[in-house]
Amino acid sequence: MAGPQSLKPLQLKNNLPVSELAAACDKYPKPEGHVYSYGTAGFRTQSKWLESVVFRVGVIAALRSKRHSSKFIGVMITASHNPEDDNGVKIVDPRGEMLPTDWEPYCTTIANAPDAASFLVALDDLCSKFKIDVSKPCKVIYARDTRPSGLALVAALQLGLKAIGCEAIDEGIRTTPQLHYLTRATNTEGTKDDYGVPSIPGYYEKLANAYKRLIRRRDDTPLVVDCANGVGAIAMKELLEYLPKDFQVTLANTDVFVPGVLNHLCGADFVKTKQELPPSLKGVLKPGHRGCSLDGDADRLMYFYLDPKGGFHMLDGDKIAALIAGYFVDKVKLCGFKEPPRVGVVQTAYANGNSTKYIQKTKGLPLVCVSTGVKHLHHAAEKFGIGIYFEANGHGTVLFSSDTLDTIRNHEPQTPTQDDNTKDLKALVDLINSTVGDAISDMLLVEVILNHLRYDAQAWDSLYTDLPNRLVKVLVRNRDEFQTEDAERRLTHPADLQKFVDSQVAKYPDGRGFIRPSGTEDAVRVYAEAASRFEADQLANYLAGWTYDFGGMDPASRPKEYLR
Repeated sequence: MAGPQSLKPLQLKNNLPVSELAAACDKYPKPEGHVYSYGTAGFRTQSKWLESVVFRVGVIAALRSKRHSSKFIGVMITASHNPEDDNGVKIVDPRGEMLPTDWEPYCTTIANAPDAASFLVALDDLCSKFKIDVSKPCKVIYARDTRPSGLALVAALQLGLKAIGCEAIDEGIRTTPQLHYLTRATNTEGTKDDYGVPSIPGYYEKLANAYKRLIRRRDDTPLVVDCANGVGAIAMKELLEYLPKDFQVTLANTDVFVPGVLNHLCGADFVKTKQELPPSLKGVLKPGHRGCSLDGDADRLMYFYLDPKGGFHMLDGDKIAALIAGYFVDKVKLCGFKEPPRVGVVQTAYANGNSTKYIQKTKGLPLVCVSTGVKHLHHAAEKFGIGIYFEANGHGTVLFSSDTLDTIRNHEPQTPTQDDNTKDLKALVDLINSTVGDAISDMLLVEVILNHLRYDAQAWDSLYTDLPNRLVKVLVRNRDEFQTEDAERRLTHPADLQKFVDSQVAKYPDGRGFIRPSGTEDAVRVYAEAASRFEADQLANYLAGWTYDFGGMDPASRPKEYLR
């Protein structure tokens, strides 16, 4: 316990509410033996170890608000596509963006402070580093997904907010993209950058009205939406009240509050990882239908369909990016801009090689490859007039620069065709949730594009043929022994392992492979693709075997199956 005597020697430079923060910190002591790290998804681990972290995130978010002249900061409690017994927490910036990377080390230090005294010192260091005026008011808006652990974590968050005297809005159970939307809309209300009505009905109305402005024709092709038994089921049911009554959709996996079913054998991550239809959709999705899966917090989207013989075909984030990019570059041309916005695409090394060729060679678009992690894609996409980014896992969106938004708003079309397409572009800006990847917004965007192009799922799939690929996880003693460059596509260490990769890849037609360390565990990801399934599997196994030889676990502790 951090009593008054233990706090007296502290020499803090900033006027923090020491007694309140120390007393609250003692109620949520950091568990011994657990080390936390703030990454792209914030903090994430088993929910039973998270209460102290969420309490501290509440304080950090309040200080972030003070740093941003008392604007609202968002806090989302979610573990997205992870199993139900996991949970996590992340901070959302005033415009709905992710927390800047220069704050991440401070978040990590504060989360790992072993006692109240060191916690206060870490907070004081944060305030001094970023010149935070502690006397300013602070505001936080927060939400959670449907996990049972959410209630206890919200209580911890609320104590942190109360201890530092923060004004707070509890949005209850919401999707992650909804919390991002609310944060931005609340902060921009009544300004020239007004993002929409800062409410959940305002979110639905914005998407639905844009969809209605864009839809061309009635499409009777059924759409089956796998809601992953998560908060996306609630959002989809509510959204349908705003969409046209002839929107043909069947919602599946909507058991939101049934224990143990969240993301279990369903959802976007299941589809991407297993590359098969969720068992619960067998008999529901039929040939000729389109299907898509959300993940547990509705920020990832995966499409799929069955061919006439019942064969499963996946349309992942790469396919979604290719569809959107091709559509946007043609749409921009038809608007007749004097200085058209530059359309570009951002991918990671996991993007299928043929998707890269399609975007660069067939559509003639600039493409940038960045390190894995949404924050890297988002920042790279901001450099384009219209930046499209999707990870292969289905997380992505479209960004519009401020200059591009001005260009679209002020454009004076010269022909009816230009006028129609400019109206479409304005509606597309409203349909897309640019704050973060939003599975529901992305789903409506895909449906609009397919409607405009008169494509069914098979026609969309035929834009290019995916190269067969395989992803393997190899457990290692220390992932830090594996270091990369070139957007994680090449190893700098061990150098001899990269030489082996080069020699093996060269043996396979359309061969490509890379090895990169995991960001969350002592494991290495091995990716391989080639012209045939057999060759992709063979290449992956060769690379995985050599990876284990270079950094695998000691024989005494080696699991029965080190490849998973």
